[in-house]
Amino acid sequence: MADAGPLQPELEEFLGYLTVERRLSANTLQAYRHDLSDLAAWMLGQGVQSWGALRQETLRSYVAGVHRGGLSGKSLQRRLSAVRSFYRHFNRSNTAELNPAMGLRAPKSARKLPQVLDADEMTRLVEVPTDGPLGLRDRAMLELFYSSGLRLSELCGLRWRSLDLADGLVTVTGKGNKSRRVPVGSHARTALQAWRDESKPGLDTPVFPGRAGAPISPRTVQVRLRALAQQQGLFKRVHPHLLRHSFASHVLESSGDLRGVQELLGHADIATTQIYTHLDFQHLAKVYDAAHPRARRKP
Repeated sequence: MADAGPLQPELEEFLGYLTVERRLSANTLQAYRHDLSDLAAWMLGQGVQSWGALRQETLRSYVAGVHRGGLSGKSLQRRLSAVRSFYRHFNRSNTAELNPAMGLRAPKSARKLPQVLDADEMTRLVEVPTDGPLGLRDRAMLELFYSSGLRLSELCGLRWRSLDLADGLVTVTGKGNKSRRVPVGSHARTALQAWRDESKPGLDTPVFPGRAGAPISPRTVQVRLRALAQQQGLFKRVHPHLLRHSFASHVLESSGDLRGVQELLGHADIATTQIYTHLDFQHLAKVYDAAHPRARRKP
């Protein structure tokens, strides 16, 4: 990485502060170095010879330029965050009140919509054969995943005392150590009861145990799910969160109740859940294109 000339001493002093005082990881430090060095090189090319001479309109030109060059909005957000942190430290060291990145926002990136399995694909996936050594466990695991929209960590940490099969409810602890109760569908209840009858667990036993009776590891679930998807003839990239996405999309498509889906997923902010309204609109758009006489596209 090229030397930043007259801008290098303050940059190195800031990186030293992050190393010693903040104790950031090597990867994070490398990201800070890369982002700030890139800005420093651009500043020198613009004739800006000191950090104290950088103004917001100049920084805005830099942001616009690298965005046109292909840097994503998310990467620009990270870069501006690095600049803000640098100037907070620079101001303490130089008793200045300068922060050209303050209030400056990166352009928004197009948000990628999560992939989902349609209802037929989900049915094919969850109806794995139960006659193998792990058949009952796998069926119960997949049915519960899709039935209740659980996170991977919630499924792995689940114990039998948190399952009420009679009333069809499961209590899980999600992000922020927050608990919520989620319905368990009839197919999942049947599969879980069959697995319980075979495994004969205690109330504090993990529903899906791994080695030595400990809860199954997330990695084991990921690998097993990938193998089961291929076994069932699904050659998409099937992963645990895909089942959660599919659950949310299918429930919203059928009910239109965004608040209800938010509660089921355990999202603190409804904005997180709103991405599924875009998925629902995609479905409606396909229906419209296929059905409306004036919408059919020419082959």
